[in-house]
Amino acid sequence: MTKHDPISLVHGIMQEFARMTGLDPPSPSPRRYLWTDAFAVCNYLELYHRTNDAAYRDLALRLVDQVHHVLGRHREDDPRKGWISGLHEQQGELHPTIGGLRIGKKLNERMSGEPFDERLEWDRDGQYYHYLTKWMHALNRVSRMYGDPQYTRWALELAKTAHARFTYLPPSGGRKRMFWKMSVDLSHPQVSSMGLHDPIDGLVTYRELQMTLESFQQPSPKVNLFTEIAEMEEMCRMQDWATDDPLGIGGLLFDASRIAQLMVQGGFAHPDLLESVTESALQGMRTVKRSRLLQLPAGYRLAFRELGLSIGMKGLEELSGMIEGYPAVFGTKDSLHLKVAELRKYMPLAEEIELFWLDEDNQGAGTWTEHQEINMVMLATSLVPDGFLMI
Repeated sequence: MTKHDPISLVHGIMQEFARMTGLDPPSPSPRRYLWTDAFAVCNYLELYHRTNDAAYRDLALRLVDQVHHVLGRHREDDPRKGWISGLHEQQGELHPTIGGLRIGKKLNERMSGEPFDERLEWDRDGQYYHYLTKWMHALNRVSRMYGDPQYTRWALELAKTAHARFTYLPPSGGRKRMFWKMSVDLSHPQVSSMGLHDPIDGLVTYRELQMTLESFQQPSPKVNLFTEIAEMEEMCRMQDWATDDPLGIGGLLFDASRIAQLMVQGGFAHPDLLESVTESALQGMRTVKRSRLLQLPAGYRLAFRELGLSIGMKGLEELSGMIEGYPAVFGTKDSLHLKVAELRKYMPLAEEIELFWLDEDNQGAGTWTEHQEINMVMLATSLVPDGFLMI
């Protein structure tokens, strides 16, 4: 079924998502969640690209507007009101991302003086860097598809704010590090540890934005990300990205796909990083295969984490084609070719994951229904991934 009619499947999923979250028909109190909405924007863009149906384009743009007006502002249950940036209404409309964007969690953030509860923190609001980079990517995709630089400018403002607030120099010195989770107003960290892939995700996303900015503003944009890129490059130096988390492996494959596209288009100058990321993804795939995780019943599995893996794997065919087709860019070393060739052997797992979670019985499991919106949107992305995987 996924092979023969993915557009019909994705249309149904994204139509239901729009209804459930108050996007279409529009609700006075829509339910927005930044990670899910970033993937959803890309899905609507891909549906528009494939069908030329303007309704999908309108849904993508309306979703961007809703996210900015919900997650760019304080919560209804927060005594603070207005834009989280602190800007007055008119300026906030012009710069909706300059204060960052809330995650969209069910509970308000942990306030000053409240004790830290690790379990409860997962349900509390705030800002996540890796959610912000997904939104930067989604905004950039809108700009590139419609030729409107405004969305990339908003992504640039978001990138500059996020970088300034999430990165810091440790008291002991050395290179910069990053906080995992910040408060809603970005005034202080809520979780001080660093996400394993945040630096590489940031570097690739900044490079993506910089290339788009330069395409709109020849010969060189006045506002740029050169400083932020240099700091991320330093943070990425000599890092090990290996993980056994399916979502993390999928994220590495997504980054590998974007690095390759940037290299082909002249926007990335670190071919060694592509090999490092690919090697880490390969190690993770070997671990997942040995673990038999994907043979467990639905009640013991998290769909969105597995679907993150399948989305990343969907980019392997294009990655392989770029490496083979541009030897002057990627070189002719066997090591990168062999890594990608081995990764491609795992590609049937992507369809296995999709078919498993398309099954109505498996969608009845609590692990699906408790995270229904993120699960359904990422399933749709896996079925038609190009809207998300392209830069």
